Amino acid sequence: MPGNRAVVYLGPGEVEVQSMEYPELVLPDGPGVHPDNAGRKCEHGVILKVLATNICGSDQHMVRGRTEAPEGLTLGHEITGEVVEKGRDVEFIQVGDLVSVPFNVACGRCRNCKERHTDVCLHVNPEKPGGAYGYVGMGGWRGGQADYVMVPYADFNLLRFPDRDQAMEKLLDLTMLSDIFPTGYHGVVSAGVTVGSTVYIAGAGPVGLAAAHSAQLLGAAAVIVGDLNEERLVQARSFGCETVDVSKGDIKEQIHEILGVPEVDCAVDCVGFEARGHGAGSVEEAPATVLNSIMDVARAGGSLGIPGLYVTGDPGAVDEEAKEGTLKIRFGLGWSKSQSMVTGQCPAMKYHRELMMAILNEKADIARAVNATVLGLEDAPAGYKDFDRGAARKFVLDPHGVLKDKRVDTEATLRA
Repeated sequence: MPGNRAVVYLGPGEVEVQSMEYPELVLPDGPGVHPDNAGRKCEHGVILKVLATNICGSDQHMVRGRTEAPEGLTLGHEITGEVVEKGRDVEFIQVGDLVSVPFNVACGRCRNCKERHTDVCLHVNPEKPGGAYGYVGMGGWRGGQADYVMVPYADFNLLRFPDRDQAMEKLLDLTMLSDIFPTGYHGVVSAGVTVGSTVYIAGAGPVGLAAAHSAQLLGAAAVIVGDLNEERLVQARSFGCETVDVSKGDIKEQIHEILGVPEVDCAVDCVGFEARGHGAGSVEEAPATVLNSIMDVARAGGSLGIPGLYVTGDPGAVDEEAKEGTLKIRFGLGWSKSQSMVTGQCPAMKYHRELMMAILNEKADIARAVNATVLGLEDAPAGYKDFDRGAARKFVLDPHGVLKDKRVDTEATLRA
């Protein structure tokens, strides 16, 4: 069997690339695996050679120690790869196929999967609805920041790329289909973005940038991105977004300067539970800030998309209530404005095929929008540290060198 390396969480602020066993068509016991899932047979699964796997802001929450993730957890839920082995029960996916893996682990058989709610599959996680690769509390499915990974329910889960050569040419864009692109798209679709909409995107991290690009694809008239980080705001402006610095005054006043009115049609939270306060001099964490701000800036009768992550267990939260996900949101404000909101993980499978076609037909340029930056798998620890400081980049790990011509000078890039 070939060797296998993987990115492993060691504790707050620390990850390491370690050697580990080559995957089999079974969910092995280990850190984060629910006891009722350990040893689960997966003849419906495949083994992938990972061609690209990305560092996500959700991974960063764990690495900061802001979840109950156990030490030793293999990270990575954004996976694109080549099928190198398939189980006895796999009928349609073939060895040699290049595929995108939705970050949601889903069985395809339960009521929720049949209703396209693959984000809350009822059969893959004994603890609660919903499963994911390499993530705390999501069933213990081994993460894909690795050379090789096992993917269950392959016929249902995997999105096969129609042409191998075209897929390899577009791999840096296609790797965004596993999570970030559908998640950003889900946020703006949930907020009702359409032709002519004015949109406020809270957060200029990779998901916020993906949401902004998605709003442009849907025909938004104006896309305004807000953040505290000027480097990330520069990236948003690089592909045509307006921006507001939420540390420099009232958001509504800044929106008024851009649009002539102090409100937008639609608003999206791409920040989540580690949000900080807004306004001059405000640097303290205030987890309900973004939720309250999007209710404030969205028009009466408008909709809110909330793909930003919120958790029920945060040991580093600012108070006891926030540690269990209880936040002081101004629900009365949203109610009085008759606003609707959509929360929760993105059901990636709901959108990934149409977004794939947009990429393959030159209608979407998602890698440029999120500033995709390629590193070797061995450089993952440095990538995590740079991402933690707020780098305006989406780090793509390249375990097998298939993106070698797109790799950056790691030392110079991470020092910049």
